[in-house]
Amino acid sequence: MKVLVVEDHRTLRGLLIEHLVQAGFAVDGAEDGRTAQALLEVGSYDAMILDLGLPDMDGMSLLAMRQHSANADLPCIILTARDALQSRVNGLNAGADDYILKPFDMQELEARLRAVLRRPGSRVSTLLRCNNLAFEPETRHLSVDGNTRITVLARREAMLLEEMLRIAPRIVIKEQLEERLYAFNEPVTLNAIEALVSRLRRKLSEAGAHSRIETVRGLGYRLLSVDNRA
Repeated sequence: MKVLVVEDHRTLRGLLIEHLVQAGFAVDGAEDGRTAQALLEVGSYDAMILDLGLPDMDGMSLLAMRQHSANADLPCIILTARDALQSRVNGLNAGADDYILKPFDMQELEARLRAVLRRPGSRVSTLLRCNNLAFEPETRHLSVDGNTRITVLARREAMLLEEMLRIAPRIVIKEQLEERLYAFNEPVTLNAIEALVSRLRRKLSEAGAHSRIETVRGLGYRLLSVDNRA
């Protein structure tokens, strides 16, 4: 899952990004509306957290511009100090999915973000399956055959498995994985995806999953269900 945080306060933006990264999200940050608009035009996101008091434009204007980007249906949580009833009504009527007043608790923000992502029509599901494998993205728990023995994946491994499970058995393009798993300004080494796939392959095998990651040369990877009963 990838989130865009639009907040002009540097310290708060940093705290938000740090918390969401630790919670298992890939996060891009923008300090103003123009930067956010540029990111929306070139990137793919699952949700946006938007401060209304931006230095170069009102957040409501950015919310309206979203409709003309590649992220037109992007869920949005407004984060603001504007506590007037009419401000909340205007934000929700403009297409925001939730409205959180400052100051706020990071755990509550994360919970509300996950709630928005679970709403009907969202691509998010609380449990993903492939053959005898079951995966819970929120906790990063991987279980096989319903056993109580649980493998806890590292953050990036969990993000990779989630992306593959959501479109299995279709191919995940390698370049798209780099975009989905890493922030815009985060350096990605030449073999980062290959190394990540290798680690996840090993963990799936060690857990006894009847699923394997196939490399599609020149394109990317796909998750396939295999029959291990023979």
